[in-house]
Amino acid sequence: MQNTVNKRETGVVQVPMMDVTLDRKGVVAGMVFSLVLCVLIFLGSNRLKSFDGALAGYCFSTLFALFGVVYRYAVWLQRPATRLYWERGWQLFWQKGSRIKNTLMFFVLAWEKLLEQRFIRQRSTQRWAAHQFIFWGCLLAIAVTFPLTFGWLHFASLPERPDHYFMVLFGLDLTFTAFEARSFVGWIYFHMLDIAAVLCMAGIALSVGRRMKDQAELTTQRFDNDMMPLILLFAVCITGIMLTLSNMFMEGKFYYWITTTHAMTVMLWLLYLPFGKFFHIFQRIANVGVWFYKAAGAESEQGKCARCGEEYISLMHQQDIKTILPELGFNYEHQQAENWQNLCPSCRRKMVTANQFRVLGKEFM
Repeated sequence: MQNTVNKRETGVVQVPMMDVTLDRKGVVAGMVFSLVLCVLIFLGSNRLKSFDGALAGYCFSTLFALFGVVYRYAVWLQRPATRLYWERGWQLFWQKGSRIKNTLMFFVLAWEKLLEQRFIRQRSTQRWAAHQFIFWGCLLAIAVTFPLTFGWLHFASLPERPDHYFMVLFGLDLTFTAFEARSFVGWIYFHMLDIAAVLCMAGIALSVGRRMKDQAELTTQRFDNDMMPLILLFAVCITGIMLTLSNMFMEGKFYYWITTTHAMTVMLWLLYLPFGKFFHIFQRIANVGVWFYKAAGAESEQGKCARCGEEYISLMHQQDIKTILPELGFNYEHQQAENWQNLCPSCRRKMVTANQFRVLGKEFM
């Protein structure tokens, strides 16, 4: 449906207005995951007895971020190419006789691609270092912040020794984790978010430095997609560190203003998470299936070029491309090779050149 403005009455040009609709499957998936998290928060916080009301804003922002991430993820998985990779990846993983081997391969790929990120190091050491600092900094912050926000984790003091604290996880007293508040272990516990912030800021510094010097980055980067995520993450880190500085060296001055500003930056970062560049963190998990697909294709039967007979792609990948392209509205039927995908890249270039010569009335050697 399109709404138009009456040109005779207003004297202005008609401007079509498109209705914006939400994907039904994405909305359902987002609501289900958000509801499950609400139930886990209720149960994990001992029926909200351990839930800290001061962190309610963080909790609601996290729920919204989860809904947005799941919604976008569900929409992304419905794209023809993504859907095929997703389905084919699971088919290859669960095929009989190879499940143990595939499970081991999954952990190897997860280590190389998700944790070590070796493919980034092959491109640039500085880029890899920036990714590693930000990745481990965010992972550490999430491991600490989310359980505290949801009421799953908090610390309590030992009755007989008030200067010793222990963890309370899901309502269970883990007294064996007791530590002295002023010990080195206590310092690590209480400053874990500061450590995460320092790691992230180191990665941000490396990333911004590369973007300011690399000519390729300067010509292709966009403020909203490349710089905005770094600015928001930097704001979260610096305001978090300022909380510690205010408490330790400023006698608590400006603490209320800093904690309010920090809360706002964290909430903005969480709300931006599903729609910005950091969404690729979740996409990277699904990419393990793509790498698994490629590894399986390299060991399977290879497709041969219909013109020169050279093997250039796995037969599985060749057939999948033929299936996907018609769904996207592309027709690659070819008179000589039946389908353009049956030709290797070299022969495709030769065929294009030969056709250009034929149009010019010349013979292609």
